[in-house]
Parts: sequence; C-alpha cells; structure tokens
Amino acid sequence: MSTLLSIGDFSRMTYLSIKALRHYHDAGLLEPAETDPATGYRRYSAQQVPVAQVVRRFRELGMPLRDIKEVLEAPDVGSRNEMILGHLRRMERQLSDVQTAVTSLRRLIEAGDGPVPVRYRTVPPAWVLAVDDRIAMGDLDAWWSESFGRLTVALAATGARRAGADGALYHEDYFTSDTGTVVAFVPIAHPVPVDDPVYPTQLPAAEFAIATHRGGFDTIDRTYGALGTHVAERELGVDGPIRETYLVTAADTPDETQHRTEVCWPIFQTASPR
Repeated sequence: MSTLLSIGDFSRMTYLSIKALRHYHDAGLLEPAETDPATGYRRYSAQQVPVAQVVRRFRELGMPLRDIKEVLEAPDVGSRNEMILGHLRRMERQLSDVQTAVTSLRRLIEAGDGPVPVRYRTVPPAWVLAVDDRIAMGDLDAWWSESFGRLTVALAATGARRAGADGALYHEDYFTSDTGTVVAFVPIAHPVPVDDPVYPTQLPAAEFAIATHRGGFDTIDRTYGALGTHVAERELGVDGPIRETYLVTAADTPDETQHRTEVCWPIFQTASPR
C-alpha cells in the first residue's frame, strides 16, 4: 500500500508551497492521491514526489501550467520530449530577444545618440503593388515577412518591372493604438492586374524629412526619435503615414550592421535642414 503524506510533509519534500499545491490541484495538474470529503484535507502518495519535482522544475523554466499538463499526459516519451524541446526553443528565442534589448540599452546609456543627418525630399506619385492590413505591433515581423513574400510572388507572376526599393506605410493608429494600418509595397513602372490580397495602387506625391537608419529594426526607434524631434522643433509635420524604404535588408546581407532603412516623415515644405 502506498504511503500517504499530509500536504505539509509533501510540501517540504517537494519544495512546493501549500498554496502552490492547492493551485495545481484546482488546475487539474497535480491532484492529491486522496481528499477527505468531510474535511477537505489533501493527502499525497510518496510516488507523486518525482512528478511534483518535475512540475517545479518546469515552472522554474517558465512553462505555462497547460503545457506542463500536456507534457505529463503525453502518450509516449517521444511526444513528451518534443513538447519539452519546443518550450526550450521558445525560451532560447526569448533569451535572444532579451540579449538584443540589453545590448541596445547598454549602447544607448554608454554612447547616447549622436546627431542624425536629416535631408528633405519631394517624392513624385508612384505606382506600387501593395498589401495592407490592421496589424498589432507584436505581430509585425511575421506579417512583414509574409507580405513581402506575397509581393515578390506577385511581381514575378505579373511580369511587372520593379521601379525602386521595397517600402511600407505606417499609419498613425499603428503607433497610437498599438494596432493599426500598415501597407507593404513594391514600386512598379506601370499598374498591372493582380490577384487578391495584392493590389495595384498609386501612392500620392509627398514631401518628407528623411533620416537613414543603420542597423536592425530593434533600434529603429532611436532614428524615429531623432527625426521626429527635428520635425517637431521646426514645426514642419503634417498628417499622413510615415514611410519606410528598405535600401539594404536581410535579402541582401545577413549582417544587420549593413542594413539601411530610410525613415520618411511627412512635412509641408522642402528646404535645406537648418
């Protein structure tokens, strides 16, 4: 017969608090071997100690309870290990993101931002193949890659002649509401028929204050800040989407230090920066 343990003894043996054990019971993750129907007292078997220790280690790794439950209920060792490896891969990506943020913050603190050259440019109307959607900031990377993949396929299928670098328009609600309209586009020489969701459209003429961002998108906010400050101090800004033009991207080189993006802020006049 299995030895039954009080919740206090089980807590000490597993380094899981009584509060945590009760929570795991309620979540259907680690149910007691026996619960007294009159008093509600929980008792655990000694055989549950290794399971509880596994749960504790998974929680230390930040694994959600529902994922732990799926691991514990996996039908075989292969399925269980694949679930664990999937979580470890997600953790590795998170660690990479944290390291990138730490590096960016360290550079910002230690070096600060130097002056960002700003130039003005009048851009004529241009035909483009475009894809648009309402996008949350957190979903932009995946949508961006998918959209430019669609545009590349459409460009080849229609035989349209590329007439410039890829670009995107970011409407005000994307910044102010964390979810807003983004338009990815490829300039073309002439409009061509194309299948949904890609469509031809003409971007209107506009005037911009422009700064070139050097490096990956994780630090592009610094270029936005410097350019926006320049425009605000001179009271040049007008309503309209901010345009990004991708001069050098991962398609050209995997070295992010070589990537170049023009950030174009709409203004009402063209003059030499002062």
